[in-house]
Amino acid sequence: MTGAAPILRVDRLCAAYGLAQVLFEVSFTLARGETIALTGRNGAGKTTTLKTIMGLLRASGGSVSFLDEDVTRLKPFEIARRGLGYAPEDRRIFTDLTVDENLEVGRRAARGGGAGFTPDVLFEIFPNLAEMRHRRASAMSGGEQQMLAIARTLMGNPVALLLDEPSEGLAPVIVDQMAEALLRLKAQGLSMVLSEQNAEFAAAIADRAVLLEKGAVRFVGPLGDLASADWF
Repeated sequence: MTGAAPILRVDRLCAAYGLAQVLFEVSFTLARGETIALTGRNGAGKTTTLKTIMGLLRASGGSVSFLDEDVTRLKPFEIARRGLGYAPEDRRIFTDLTVDENLEVGRRAARGGGAGFTPDVLFEIFPNLAEMRHRRASAMSGGEQQMLAIARTLMGNPVALLLDEPSEGLAPVIVDQMAEALLRLKAQGLSMVLSEQNAEFAAAIADRAVLLEKGAVRFVGPLGDLASADWF
């Protein structure tokens, strides 16, 4: 994605839980159509970085710019309305609602007058969901719920998507299906930042890696350059 203008710019971002600082001047950019893997061991600050970008945790320093607008001090719903989607690790779907009903909750008009994401489009990307569209989310497996959480976020027609640990705790066959779905999204030009510990999963999808260690960036570049290092 060399030469593409960034749509997301994270500049010296700092964050803390109470008096404990957990992010230390984290910086990276995301270009339109690019996929970045935010990597690192447990506790490295990956989830905190995504939450701070999304406004769920207030930044204590630095800035976040999305589509050339400073969104650092905006509320999460204000950031979402500007086109930044977020699929958290804990899913937060409505378990009493069916797949179809969960998708309707997330529906927003497509930006720029395009067709955007619709249930039919998403059922092509996530075939598992198509087979259970009338099933309550409480009767779905963890992997199926993860797919539903991502699909519901996409119903908001975001310009870019933040994904927190999309392969965490999933059976190998579901991990493969998740990778295929994200590759379909990538092929459609969706920009993504995914927090991910699974190096093989990340390498199959991402263009670049941002390696975090103890809340600070230690590396930005091709995932292949991390292959010989024991970071995962």
